[in-house]
Parts: sequence; C-alpha cells; structure tokens
Amino acid sequence: MTRLTLDFGMMQKENIPAVSADVTFMSSRFPNYKIGSDNQVLELKDNMKTFSMKEIVARETAMLLEQQKRLSVRDLAHKFEKGLAAAAKLSEEDKLKEAASLEKHVLLKNLRDALEALRGRLSGKNKDDVETAVSMVEALAVQLAKREGELLHEKVEVKRLANFLKQASEEAKKLVEEERANARAEIENARAAVQRVEEAIQEHEQMSRAAGNQDYEDLMKEVQEARRIKMLHQPSKVMDMEYELRALRVQLLEKTKRSVQLQKELAVNKTNEDDDSHLYEIDGQELLGSCLLVRTCFDEAVDLSECLIQWYRVASDGDKRELISGATKPAYAPEPFDVGRFLKAEIIHDDQKVTVSTTGPIDPAPGLGSYVEALVRRHDTEFNVVVTQMNGVDQQSQLIHVLHVGKMRMKLIKGKTTVAKEFYSSSMQLCGVRGGGNAAAQALFWQAKPGVSFIIAFETGRDRNAAISLARRFAFDCNIMLVGPGDRTPHQT
Repeated sequence: MTRLTLDFGMMQKENIPAVSADVTFMSSRFPNYKIGSDNQVLELKDNMKTFSMKEIVARETAMLLEQQKRLSVRDLAHKFEKGLAAAAKLSEEDKLKEAASLEKHVLLKNLRDALEALRGRLSGKNKDDVETAVSMVEALAVQLAKREGELLHEKVEVKRLANFLKQASEEAKKLVEEERANARAEIENARAAVQRVEEAIQEHEQMSRAAGNQDYEDLMKEVQEARRIKMLHQPSKVMDMEYELRALRVQLLEKTKRSVQLQKELAVNKTNEDDDSHLYEIDGQELLGSCLLVRTCFDEAVDLSECLIQWYRVASDGDKRELISGATKPAYAPEPFDVGRFLKAEIIHDDQKVTVSTTGPIDPAPGLGSYVEALVRRHDTEFNVVVTQMNGVDQQSQLIHVLHVGKMRMKLIKGKTTVAKEFYSSSMQLCGVRGGGNAAAQALFWQAKPGVSFIIAFETGRDRNAAISLARRFAFDCNIMLVGPGDRTPHQT
C-alpha cells in the first residue's frame, strides 16, 4: 500500500505585478509630454500663465532651433507601440498560465477521487491519514481557486491597460500627422515670406541702382555742359599759356638743332683751315637720350672698321680727360654721368691718331629731372625690361622682367621668380651700355655682385636714364656711389 505524506508545501506566487483597478485621469484630453534627461517622458502640468505674442514667437523659435536635439512626437508614439507590444506579451503569458491552472485543477480532482476511493477501503489510523490528506487537497483546491480569481482580475487589468496603450498610440500617431502637417504649413509660409522679402530687397536695390546711375549720368551731363559753356564764353588763360609754351619749346628745339648744326659746320671749317687731315666727325644730337656716332667725312678717310676707337668724357674746363671703359665702338649713348661734359672719340690707325669732339657739353633730357623727383617720393619703382645678356651670355628669350629700384636695394623678377636681389654696396656697378648698337640708348649694364651681371633693355630711353638716376640717388643716400666699370667717383676726380 502506498503511504501519502502531508508535505505538499505552499505554491509560490508568480512574480506578476498587480494592476490597480482604480484607474482615473486628471484631464479629459490627451496629456502633454516633454522629453527630459536620459530620454524620459515627462508629463507637463498646465500653466495658467499667459504669454505675449513676442514671447510666444521667441519660444517657438527656440523650440524649432532645438528640434534636432530632442525627441519628436513620433518617438513618443514609438514608445507607446512598445508598451502595446509588452501588453500583448503579458496577455499571451496569461493564456499559458490559464492552461497550466486548468491542468492543476484536473490533477487535484483526480487526486481527490483517488483518495476518496482509498478512504472507503481503509480503516483505523490509515483512514484518518487519508481523510487528512483529502482535507489538505480540498484546502489546496480552494487556494488555487482564489489564485485563479486574482489572475483573472489581473488579466482584466492587463486588457484594460492594453486598450489604453492602443488608444494612446493611435492618438500619438494622429498627433504626429497633425504636427507634421502644421510643420509643413509653417515651412511653406516661412519660405513664401522669405521669398517675398528677397524679391522686395532685390526690387529696392534695382530701383536704387537705376536711380543712382540716372542721377550720376545727369550730373555728368550737367558738368560737361557747364564746362563747354565756360570754355566757349570764358577761355582758360592757363590753357592758352600751355599752348604757347609748347609752341615755344618746339621753336627752341628747332633753333637748338640748327645752332648745333651751325657750330659743327663752323668747327669743321675751322679745323679744315688749320688741319687738312680732318677726316671724321661725331654725328647725332648732343643730348641725354640720344646716340652719338663717329662717321667719316671724306672718301679718303680710312674705314672705321679698321681703326681703334676709344671714347672719353672731358670736363667743361677741358683740363681732365676720363676714359670710358668699354666704349670702343663707333656708337655711344650718353648716360646721366655725361651731362655737362664734352665727349671725345680717339681714332687710331697704324701710327696716326685723330681726335674728334662734341661741339658742346651734353645737355640733360627735357623733363627728366622732374620725372626722377616724382619717382624719388615712392618707396619702390618698377620698370618693364628685357634681359638681353646675363653674365656675358646672350639671352635668346625675350620674356618680360620687372626691375625694382628701391630705396635700399635693387631687384630683378621674372614672373614670381626672383632672378637677382641685392642691397646697394660698393661692389655693385650701374651704367649705360657702352658696346654700341641701335638700342644702346635704351639699355644699361648692372652688376648686382661680383660674378652676376646683366644687360637690360628698357621700353624707352627715358625709363633707362630715370632708372640709372634713381638708383644712383638712392645709393648716394646709403653712402654708396654707383658707377660703371673703370669709372672714377666724383671724389676721385
């Protein structure tokens, strides 16, 4: 016979949170929510304080600016959907628990029927034990029924919560759609307002520009008309004087040329009377910026290609004669050092020596002094040049270079590359080109430092003489005398 024991124990209560049946709402509308720290959903309390339109606009603007930093209503609806899924999961668990409870009832009923059948067969102490066991089974059945009632009540609460969450999710979706529609409408309104403002601004700018241009054109027309009337009725004395000065300069230049020519003819005639062997003369304007040329006067003269030629500069008193190093060609272009001095060319053939001289000292170029004075006021002056020779080697490229003549240094640049850049020093040399040629009056020789030299051609002879005079002026301010190869400084002479 099987012996039944009383050690049934107590059933453990399932760890299911209880749901209160007293569910009440403080408001009849869907509550307002705000996302707090750690993405927590906080319910906003109603605030009866009223705001002005300006404060409302400022607050709405701030909320729009922080739109990317906070959760939207869509995220809130997503949370409600998660809650709804959790409620559905709890409902499924309740169904499983109901099935398990039904199985427990069946087992208890079978156990009770077995004990009743066994109690009819036993007697004495064993019968008492069976009766005790039957009473315990009945108590367990009552407890199980009570537990089932609690589970049924919890099931009802879970269904109610699920319905609530489902309704909240639907309302959240409606809010999402409404907020999205409102946001789109506000964006379209803002775009339309911005477009209207931009169109108004553009129209205003066009009107202002058109009015300004029209006023400027009208003013210019009035000024031109006033000038025309003034010129017709009140001629400018200054302009008359300028025209007279130009005419006098032209006449003076013509008379100077005629005078020089007469002086040359007089000197030739006088020399022929004194010496019948005079066969050469210096041709050209005795002026800075021109080019002087030794040429033969008679067919009996020896060709210059078979003679040795050397140019000299002579002081106006005729006492001192200075050799011009490198000036050994029939052509020579005077430079600023030659102004105020006579130039002589010595022609040697075999043992015969013939010397020819200019009829007077070299005159300065008209307007060169004022031009140089204007350039001295600048810190740096640029000249467009072409390098024809570098370190004694002819340059085939005719690329444009820029020669900078500054107060402290000279610099030669090709594009963005610096070819040479040196401060004024005693080793620097600067003078006009002494090798002759058609462009000698527009070229100079520059030795930046020992071993680095250039022959540079300028656009005009005026620029060449201005560059030489300007560089010597700046070098003199630095206690440096810029001269050519073999030249003596004024202190030495």
